[in-house]
Amino acid sequence: MTGPGRRAARPDVLTDRPSFALTGIVRVPQRQASPGRAIVRRIGSALAALAAVVVVVYLDRDGYTDVRGDGLSLLDCLYYATVSLSTTGYGDIAPATDTARLVNVVLITPLRIFFLIVLVGTTLSVLTETSRQARRIRRWRRRARHHTIMIGYGTTGRAAVDAMLAEGRAPAQIVVVDSDPAAQAAAAGRGLVTIAGSAIKADVLRLAGAGRATAAVVAVDRDDTAVLVTLSIREIAPTVPVTVAIRESANVRAARRAGADSVVLSSETAGRMLGLAVATPTGAELVDELLTSETGPALTERQVRAEEFGCAPHGLPDPVVAVVRNGQLLRAGASEAGVLEAGDRVVQVRRLVG
Repeated sequence: MTGPGRRAARPDVLTDRPSFALTGIVRVPQRQASPGRAIVRRIGSALAALAAVVVVVYLDRDGYTDVRGDGLSLLDCLYYATVSLSTTGYGDIAPATDTARLVNVVLITPLRIFFLIVLVGTTLSVLTETSRQARRIRRWRRRARHHTIMIGYGTTGRAAVDAMLAEGRAPAQIVVVDSDPAAQAAAAGRGLVTIAGSAIKADVLRLAGAGRATAAVVAVDRDDTAVLVTLSIREIAPTVPVTVAIRESANVRAARRAGADSVVLSSETAGRMLGLAVATPTGAELVDELLTSETGPALTERQVRAEEFGCAPHGLPDPVVAVVRNGQLLRAGASEAGVLEAGDRVVQVRRLVG
């Protein structure tokens, strides 16, 4: 019971958790070193530590006693360094003078510890990866701004990410939200930040920085889930543009009423493409190239430049397909499009050079 002097217990909120508690939920990519290179580097570090001890002992070889009493050769120094760093310590060679003992305490003992750390480097890497990932998460949460949230990383989501990357979007500026571990691993492998969880939960969207994003794309498997996700986004980020992939045309209205700015009919669009391919194969190939090619003609949208104010859409160098004015899409040949005005955006067919 909550009395006047008591505050209600705050539920577990993802955004309130410290970064180390999010290492199983948020994955921030990093540059992966080659396994072979990592092994060579560790072996090199171990050999360097061994060589350093050999040199130190050889330079002060008169300060050591040998059970044979014939002094230390270079081989004896190498033998002593090996058994000392590996903590075997047979005792047949030992420091006898104060200087040799001091060197053992100040120099050889730290090198022994370093040598052991190198030997268990794999275990140490696993343990320290958590802290490194926590630092990366902390840094990402502090800097995450103007990114795109990709909700769902299935076939449609991956194609959407491909298109964004082809348009020059940096992988680090795309945040994938998905509850499927395989999808998370695939996204992380491409350098994308991933959030594990359901985007229906506002807490997960807040963790993804929905309020600071420039766009959100919803590409989940079910239309009802897409509508619920859109409602969740609108609840915490009312002004972020939301694009939703819907499978059935009957659900388009529900998606728009939930707050979607753009709705793409994924299944029906694919069906129309199939029908177009039967009737006009060349036309279907051209449309597919406009949507997917990285080297041929491509559809692009941009802001109208100041020097283009007052020009007719068909007067621009690249063919104009449509004009976006006050949020309304106008066909380039329609009389309503008239001439280009300040604030207009044009959808053009642009030739990309590979």
